[in-house]
Formats: sequence, structure tokens, C-alpha cells
Amino acid sequence: MPVPTPVRSRTSGALRGFFRIADSWRLDRAQRATLLAASERSIDRWKSDAAAADLTRDQVERLSYVIGIYGGLHAILGESPLADDWVRRPNADFGDAAPLDRMLAGNVGDLVDVSRYVEGWRVGW
Repeated sequence: MPVPTPVRSRTSGALRGFFRIADSWRLDRAQRATLLAASERSIDRWKSDAAAADLTRDQVERLSYVIGIYGGLHAILGESPLADDWVRRPNADFGDAAPLDRMLAGNVGDLVDVSRYVEGWRVGW
């Protein structure tokens, strides 16, 4: 019987991915902290040592949504600059606000909404 991978080990890869996404989206420390519902100090610690991060279930869920949004955008738009800029562009479906503004409202439900939007766009509702 295979030994399950420890949660900390699995989340460290996702956390490193999150930081690459955050760089692509040009997020500052405060925005990164808001997306993961963490303090800026925690964000700094996790960036320097993702393997030592002890994430809550909520934070793991948030990571999953951010990674899914990023992956969906790149599936739709390829490697064009628009794939990363899309989160900052005003969108009528978000009340003329940028999807990033919605994600930064601080609730996991806001990440869910943007994730569902991107997924619907990807599968061609």
C-alpha cells in the first residue's frame, strides 16, 4: 500500500506555484496576503520556505482556486500576455471592475465566482 504524501509536502508545491502566479499577475504583498487570507509576514515566510508553511484548510482551498483560475486563463488564452493581464482588465460581468478586484474582496466565495466564470468561459457555456 502506498504511503500518502504528507499535506505539507503537497501544499508546498502549490504554494510555490502561487508565488509564480502572483509574480505573473504583479501582485504586491498585501494582495498576496488577501488572496490567501494570511498576514504579509506569513507570506514573506512562506515565500522563503514553502515547505515549512502550515496552511489552514481555507488557505489550501484558496490556493486551489487561484491555481485553477490561472490554469483556465492559460488554457483559453495560451501564453499571450492577455492570459496574465486579464485579471486586471475591467469586465462588465464583474460590474466593470477587474476580476482581481473581485478576488481581493477577501471572501473565498469571490475566488469561487471568478473560478466559475473562467471555467464557464473555458468550456464555452
